[in-house]
Amino acid sequence: MPRKRHKPEEIVAKLRRVDVMTAQGTPLAEAIRSIGVSELTYHRWRNEFGGMKLDQVKRLKELELENSRLRKAVSDLTLDKLLLAEALRGN
Repeated sequence: MPRKRHKPEEIVAKLRRVDVMTAQGTPLAEAIRSIGVSELTYHRWRNEFGGMKLDQVKRLKELELENSRLRKAVSDLTLDKLLLAEALRGN
């Protein structure tokens, strides 16, 4: 069975749903099962997204995307610099 990728908005909504259910007296394990994820996934999400609001999650994902793009640009420039330095040594 292929893994489902949840969007950050969906994760925040599911975490809130579990919070509401546990506040109403539903056991945590049952509330987690009702959102369709494992306990491990729930706790991982809680560590990453716990307490965040929807706009904060969107901003976090945007920053992570920008960070990965910038890392790639830096690595490309570093590679170019190393190639030029090697070519210069060859002359």
